[in-house]
Amino acid sequence: MSDYFTLSFRPDIYLTLEGDRLTLQSPSECLTLEHPKPGLRSALEQLLHSALTTTQLTALVVETDGIEDGLSFEAELQKLISLGWISHSVLPLATAIPIAENYQLISAVFDWQQQPLTLSRFAFLHQENQQFVLESPISKAKIILLDWRATALIAKLAQSSFTLKNLVETLIDEEIAESFVQLLIATQMIPLEPESKALAQWEFHNLLFHRQTRSERLDDLRKSKVPRFEDHERSPVVKPPMSNQVIALEKPDLVTLAKTDCSLTQAIEARQSIREYDRQPITLNQLGEFLYRCARVKEVYSQENNPLNMGEFTKRPYPCGGGLYELEIYPVINQCQGLNSGLYHYQPLSHTLHLIADLHEVEVLIYDAWKATGQQDIPQVLFIVTARFGRLFWKYYAIGYGLILKHIGVLYQTFYLVATAMKLAPSAIGAGNSEQFSKIANLNEYEEASVGEFSLGSLKQTNDNPS
Repeated sequence: MSDYFTLSFRPDIYLTLEGDRLTLQSPSECLTLEHPKPGLRSALEQLLHSALTTTQLTALVVETDGIEDGLSFEAELQKLISLGWISHSVLPLATAIPIAENYQLISAVFDWQQQPLTLSRFAFLHQENQQFVLESPISKAKIILLDWRATALIAKLAQSSFTLKNLVETLIDEEIAESFVQLLIATQMIPLEPESKALAQWEFHNLLFHRQTRSERLDDLRKSKVPRFEDHERSPVVKPPMSNQVIALEKPDLVTLAKTDCSLTQAIEARQSIREYDRQPITLNQLGEFLYRCARVKEVYSQENNPLNMGEFTKRPYPCGGGLYELEIYPVINQCQGLNSGLYHYQPLSHTLHLIADLHEVEVLIYDAWKATGQQDIPQVLFIVTARFGRLFWKYYAIGYGLILKHIGVLYQTFYLVATAMKLAPSAIGAGNSEQFSKIANLNEYEEASVGEFSLGSLKQTNDNPS
């Protein structure tokens, strides 16, 4: 394995010499060597400026410092590899750059002439900094493709299984191709064993999303910079009213509710999804109380000496990462006593509804929600929850969308518990059409789009649920 690849420092690793002190610096860590021997210093400088194999680097150390130092150098080199500081290259085709710590290359022994080779179903190509990059959610490295022949080999591997002999043909020297394939195997871009049952249950996009939102990447240069929120006009702390057709909403007496409401334990235990409604629809006052208790702006405040220049913040009944509150609520009214049917935007600061569209324009949204909930009763009120992505992505760029989904979860739980306390019929909905809603609400889907749906209605009256 050692001589298949040439080694070099990752592009964001820096080496400085001050007298007899040598310092290696990554964006997040620093390693200082006091009085390094000449051979070791020469090997580290070679890693910075050129690409040599492990054998060649070790020989440099042995030649100057001796055999014992050469053996210890190999052990220290493995530590640098594990830190994710060392890239492995097959020139002129490709370079594997670590994107996670505890990185290692997994050696493989197999029959080069007979073993069929095929690209992992999790591997994907994308353009980055005017280069083609091969990545996979099961790999701790990304592979920069430096030559069009490397891309051609990847394309062939994606189409079918090949042996090395019929893969190469006349495209490239067989020895280089062998090293390139070994790099793909070592970085788990080519699997040699069948998928485990655990891995087989994952779809590509689910595993990629899981990895992208749970693991810190070594190659994310933005994390070393202090984020600053400078686009206040496009993503203000509270979204401005969307129309001048305003409906004022009920503000309940929270002091009285604290005395008469069921307990938190009772609400949690009684909570359930209900998709059948009473003949008498939910009322405007109930809708207003529900939104007030779940989603109103309780307070607008600012932080003094805020280094991130984030402007104002709000406090609301449900939690939110960074206090940024990117979620917006759009009630689609099908049936509600005291309120005309249509699409509204909820303004949480003024606690008002603003009419956006009439019922005939949004009937398709209600129909889709009805299908998604098993074609039981047609929802009386459908809440479409959107995210203003700019409110989060500037700060939580790597995990932003995952964080939005967490916020949807805590908002849904708040919806459920308040609806249960109010004796209403709540239900989360598992699917929706973001593109269609963006068109109806006249939104730019890349700035704001629907990320969740929730239905609400009056609770069907039974002997167990008296009015």
